[in-house]
Amino acid sequence: MEQLLQQIEAIKAEITATVATTPDAVEQYRIKYLGTKGLVKQIMGEMKNVPNEQKKEFGQILNAFKIVAEEKMQQLQDALGEIGEEGAKFDFTLPGDPVAVGTRHPLNLVRNQMVSIFKRLGFAVAEGPEVEDDWHNFGAMNLPADHPARDMQDTFYVQEASENNAAWLLRTHTSSVQARVMETQKPPIRVICPGRVYRNETISARAHCFFHQVEGLYIDENVSFADLKQTLYFFVQEMFGKDVKVRFRPSYFPFTEPSAEMDISCQICAGKGCNICKHTGWVEILGSGMVHPKVLENFGIDPEKYTGFAFGMGVERIAQLKYQVNDLRLYSQNDLRFLEQFKSV
Repeated sequence: MEQLLQQIEAIKAEITATVATTPDAVEQYRIKYLGTKGLVKQIMGEMKNVPNEQKKEFGQILNAFKIVAEEKMQQLQDALGEIGEEGAKFDFTLPGDPVAVGTRHPLNLVRNQMVSIFKRLGFAVAEGPEVEDDWHNFGAMNLPADHPARDMQDTFYVQEASENNAAWLLRTHTSSVQARVMETQKPPIRVICPGRVYRNETISARAHCFFHQVEGLYIDENVSFADLKQTLYFFVQEMFGKDVKVRFRPSYFPFTEPSAEMDISCQICAGKGCNICKHTGWVEILGSGMVHPKVLENFGIDPEKYTGFAFGMGVERIAQLKYQVNDLRLYSQNDLRFLEQFKSV
């Protein structure tokens, strides 16, 4: 009996000296002293060994011991829950503060939708480096060093060409990814190439030094311009709806022949005329054409056996028409007031 009383006093001293300033520490205190296998339970279990004539007296001692442990637990919880200058108590049963839910960037939303549409047509996604060599970005695409079409794309050069080193640059289009695919795969090839590209242009509401493209490439036997048109018809109807109007115009690109640009009816003014469509009712959204035989030959693909088509479009232009955003700079300014508008999209 005397030994048990000494043990109780020793535990009470431990309890009194306990300091717990974190929720984990308070929980450890509860487990150690008040848990189902805690010291209070163990001491209470000794009641069965106390002689009957001493049970009343010992029961009072045990109750007082338990109260000391419970009061200490309450003190620790109160100290942990005090917040603010007025010492208000924190109610752990209250629901937590709502966490603001973010959203995907509008360009990601549009790019993902574009990729999803072409995937349903059997196109695989291909990606490549943003820092590219001159051959994959220009040479392989039928733009030799002296080709005037290079002036159409103001380029950021990382390393100028020298006697021993090739020129390295920030890719000006994701056609460089198409080049790498043709370099490593044999027909049939059916890929889309989404990614960021760079051009040395003055930043304005209509232009930026970087933007995003989705380009496509399909090479197989008996691929025709009709296949290209039907692929693009399907895309614009899935992206903008069945009522969208489409027209093709002859154009020129060094890596396709014949080449065409595709216009759709302006989605902002419904074809009536506005500043976005320059009051024509039409907006150009992409360039396309049949892959130039020279490009196929550059990668050992027989142009007598295989034909193919390619197309490319800017994600920003599609997003502009879909969400009626008339300033390209908004996409890269990280203004939450702008980005929060797409939470429900």
